[in-house]
Amino acid sequence: MQIRKLGSIVLASAFTVFLSTGFAVAQDTAKQDIKAAGTDTKDAAKDTGHAVSTGSKKAYHKTANGTKTATDKTVSGTKTVGKDIGHGTKVAAKDTANGTKKVGDKVAGKPDPQ
Repeated sequence: MQIRKLGSIVLASAFTVFLSTGFAVAQDTAKQDIKAAGTDTKDAAKDTGHAVSTGSKKAYHKTANGTKTATDKTVSGTKTVGKDIGHGTKVAAKDTANGTKKVGDKVAGKPDPQ
């Protein structure tokens, strides 16, 4: 009878140790899972931040380049228009001077040059 009691106690003790070890492992696994989830979330947030930063920088540079191109074209167009206006003004001034001279010659009675 003593052996039976002793066997039961040993069996109960082994069962208790086995179950408590299983709970400890389960708790450690849960802690590790939560820690891993937190690390994964942190890494994902960093990756997202880097992607947003990179996209913002690219958009900024493309906008700056587009603005510079537009400015350069505006300056070039303005110079061309300025030259054309200057040329047109010279031609108009010469035509006005010639017209004035012709009218003056007519008033003075000079013949028209052929």
